[in-house]
Amino acid sequence: MSSANPESQIVGDDHEFVVPTKCIKTPESMAVWEKSEAYCEYLGFILALNEAVQGKALNAECTQGDAVKKTVTMLDTFDQWLTEIPPTEQPQRFGNKSFREWFKRLQELGEEELKKVLPENLHRASQELFQYLLEGFGNPTRIDYGTGHEMAFIMFLCCMFKIGAYKSDDKVAVVNKVFNRYLELVRRLQLVYRMEPAGSHGVWSLDDYQFVPFIWGSSQLVGHPRIEPRHFVDPAIMDSFKNHFMFLGSIEFISKVKVGPFAEHSNQLWNVSAVSSWSKVNAGLIRMYKAEVLAKFPVIQHVLFGSLLTTKPAPPGPKPGSRDTRFPAPKPPLVTPRQ
Repeated sequence: MSSANPESQIVGDDHEFVVPTKCIKTPESMAVWEKSEAYCEYLGFILALNEAVQGKALNAECTQGDAVKKTVTMLDTFDQWLTEIPPTEQPQRFGNKSFREWFKRLQELGEEELKKVLPENLHRASQELFQYLLEGFGNPTRIDYGTGHEMAFIMFLCCMFKIGAYKSDDKVAVVNKVFNRYLELVRRLQLVYRMEPAGSHGVWSLDDYQFVPFIWGSSQLVGHPRIEPRHFVDPAIMDSFKNHFMFLGSIEFISKVKVGPFAEHSNQLWNVSAVSSWSKVNAGLIRMYKAEVLAKFPVIQHVLFGSLLTTKPAPPGPKPGSRDTRFPAPKPPLVTPRQ
């Protein structure tokens, strides 16, 4: 049963977990990824959680299982390490070397912290899941962070559903509590350690560091009686609702760290504000994510594959979202450029 619907649990007591490894090593092998179980399950997972949080603000009541609460506590611990490891005084603007010390502590202690999250009968899964978790916080050599690292953390969340640590009722909480807490932490890492964007396309990218918060965040705003896409560039709206909706929190963070007119430093997002409805924004962002992240070798070459997310060919049938009327056929470009 596919994890495209996070109600499935595939592991039995005899399941053999492995340390996941990189498998897509040349641009020619991208076809293996695009036809793989991992691709279908990952994209299906994105869509399933996208549907789960539609119309649900960050502060909406939701079921939180024990593992969800413990994951947030684990992220709090990682955040405390950041407080204990302040940035080093150094001349260069980007890439503070103290990040390597923080990351080394994560490498040394993180798997034990993960075991505190997992029920005891699933501790054997930690060797596989920890690699996704570790990859989710950036690269210690380059001191950078980007959408590939974000993707690794979401794969960690997907695997938590696959092993049964998270339950179907946890879907909203995994976005609104766990993923949002993760965003708070990686933004703090980016600011404190002055992390470089990994593979930024500059003004033509959606954002230097993140992508999925805009997908799930736009879904949260579908059907909102007051906030339309054109409103998210309004500083008053942004300030009033930044803690209620992930999309607006992401816009507020960009506005805080970048200087100059929003239309100049974030042209793609400025264009999005011209779209007529949040459902169209959401559908367009999903198409853009598939094209600009999931189809790009510089991102996918770093993806890890193990026993839970494999390179085995996906079973025949429509890919996630391909026959879903909520996601109309692509009509490039994403939006008409806003004047």
